[in-house]
Amino acid sequence: MYIVTGGAGFIGSVLVKKLNDRGINDIIIVDNIGTSLKWKNLLGKTYKDYIPKENFLDRVRRGTFPQVKAIIHMGACSATTEEDFDYLYNNNYLYSVELAKWSMREKIRFIYASSAATYGSGANGYVDSQDIELRPLNRYGYSKYIFDQWIKKENLDNSCVGLKFFNVYGPNEYHKGSMASLAYKAFSQIKEYGSLKLFKSHKVPYKDGEQLRDFVYIKDCIDVMLWFLDNPQHNGIFNVGTGKARTWNDLAAAIFKAMNLDYKVEYIDMPMHLRSQYQYFTEASMDKLTKMGFSQGFRSLEEGIRDYYENYLLQENPYL
Repeated sequence: MYIVTGGAGFIGSVLVKKLNDRGINDIIIVDNIGTSLKWKNLLGKTYKDYIPKENFLDRVRRGTFPQVKAIIHMGACSATTEEDFDYLYNNNYLYSVELAKWSMREKIRFIYASSAATYGSGANGYVDSQDIELRPLNRYGYSKYIFDQWIKKENLDNSCVGLKFFNVYGPNEYHKGSMASLAYKAFSQIKEYGSLKLFKSHKVPYKDGEQLRDFVYIKDCIDVMLWFLDNPQHNGIFNVGTGKARTWNDLAAAIFKAMNLDYKVEYIDMPMHLRSQYQYFTEASMDKLTKMGFSQGFRSLEEGIRDYYENYLLQENPYL
């Protein structure tokens, strides 16, 4: 049996689909769907049971899950703008600690989502192979950071896998609202207005639209996760990105090309509340993962956007 927390969310639902493709259907999905549109991510998926997040830990404590092969813990509040720290602490930290303790006690494979937000401004780089001082820029990043630190303090980074996802985009992110990738939000914006709005730069030496991100396609993220499921002898906390930073202008160009439209971008002021926590440059150091033995390549930004648009967003059914 596999347990996927956040299994109706973006990364979790795509993982469930890929497990199904492998013939694995004995899956328990844990999530907090409520009135959201996340239920649509479950269409076409095969799984044993769905358990609301608030009921899951009680069932863990009662020992109702025999013979669990792996827990893939993708469930968390992923809103970088969330201001309720107590909520983040309980949801992203304490919940994860209890799951990690259970998995270690029962000798269950444990893979969890960390975040590139733990690196903050990236002043000390984005290196996962050494201990560097990290100063997250928002409460969300800090909630992920303190769980990573707990894993290290308990010496569990030798027994489980944490994945620091960079800027992930791709099918099944449609429920995320303001937290969806620009790769998705641009689709409806361009369809409606014929142009795309990007934030101006408020920092030298970056020009408007030349802020840099490590954009990574969801399918490549899933390949990394499946590799760790197939190779339980490898553990640690790893970056998941392409290792190649690209500009927002590059992203816009790839999107307009995929839509077969002329490039048309308007630069707008960044809201004041975002300026103090805005990352102008992210680029994952991928040496640690490749040295561990992961040899599959990552799609370029253009390849990922082309697949996303041609095979999903421009189709009647955009879900994977």
